Amino acid sequence: MKILFTTPLLEHPTAGGPQLRIENSIIALNRVSDLHILSRVDKRTLGGDAADKYFREHCREFVYLPSITGLSDNRYIRKCQRISRKLLRELLFENDVDFIIDYAEKINIDILWFGYGNISYPLIKEIKKKRPSFKIVCDTDSVWSRYILRELPYENDPVRRKQIERAGKLKEQEEREWVNLCDVTTAVSHVDAEYYRSIAAEKQRIHVFSNVIDVGSYQNSPPPPVGFKTPSIYLAGTFGHYHSPMDRAARWVIEDVLPLVRKVIPHVHFYIVGRNSNLLFGQLNDPGITATGKLDSVLPYLCNTDVALVPLKFESGTRFKILEAGACKVPLVSTTLGAEGLPVVDGVHILIGDEPHDFAQAIIKLLNDRSLANQLAQNCHQIVTEHFSVEALSCEAEKILDYLSQD
Repeated sequence: MKILFTTPLLEHPTAGGPQLRIENSIIALNRVSDLHILSRVDKRTLGGDAADKYFREHCREFVYLPSITGLSDNRYIRKCQRISRKLLRELLFENDVDFIIDYAEKINIDILWFGYGNISYPLIKEIKKKRPSFKIVCDTDSVWSRYILRELPYENDPVRRKQIERAGKLKEQEEREWVNLCDVTTAVSHVDAEYYRSIAAEKQRIHVFSNVIDVGSYQNSPPPPVGFKTPSIYLAGTFGHYHSPMDRAARWVIEDVLPLVRKVIPHVHFYIVGRNSNLLFGQLNDPGITATGKLDSVLPYLCNTDVALVPLKFESGTRFKILEAGACKVPLVSTTLGAEGLPVVDGVHILIGDEPHDFAQAIIKLLNDRSLANQLAQNCHQIVTEHFSVEALSCEAEKILDYLSQD
């Protein structure tokens, strides 16, 4: 079966969960289909020649869409080009739509698979309008309306609250449209799938296509970075602005949780790892906190920390942070929402705390009781290995293709 895959997010090496989901989706789909990729990301953003080569090795054909070809290597010229392309956005959008349709028809594509379909919906909608017979998969990484609206309890500014409510309702309307327009909508968990089924006229169109990791790539534990301090706790993510879930999560730990932990374990060190973490937290006048910024690999920190944290208060989807820590056999403390959609049990695979005191006590417990920490880490590792591998994702892909082939 021929699949045409396109996505607005594509990068190698991966910078975070969104890019990791796309990369593993490509690997899984390439195993079970004749995969063609149309990139909506220019080569420079993709990661250069090495990234281009990597993705070409994981598909039959790799082609750049017209809207992002021809960008200059000179950053000033490239900036001007992007400004001019914003002014011509509608024309470039139509060109991309026609290019995708022509490509699909030319080589008899069976399925158009849109990674990050919740971002790609305008493109999906236009293609379905022009070619209603095309079979389309809207592949979602989360329930985006939940992602937006779950911030409301943590926002007091009335102007900001109205913005959140307006954006959330618009996304809810889009979700109701695409679950009935697309032949398949995928969800990363049964929790997300139940939401989509609740708004879909034909519930059989909703399928699970999980977040997974390549477990084998986490087997070798690298040495710690120079000067790495213990005992330590670790938070990884992509940071960007004050209202983001990761920014709020990190601030919650710094302001409300860490002081409680330090009362019992004064010398605990907090590592904040990931894109823009150094910009937001690198200037803190606290020798017990290190913000690294973006790294080529998080493994030197993750594999050598004592406890990994998932302190999310609002989000949607499932967390790669738990999958990666589980693969590395690192014990975890999470909020209830941080573990949503994953079959982990408090006290069996991880520890869960939603209030600062409970979250802090869970950290202290794991730091002081290494036997418990090791047992939880081993249990979590087993779940990740058995249910969240690329092999498991390939099986889910096959089930989706089988369903689409029956029509």
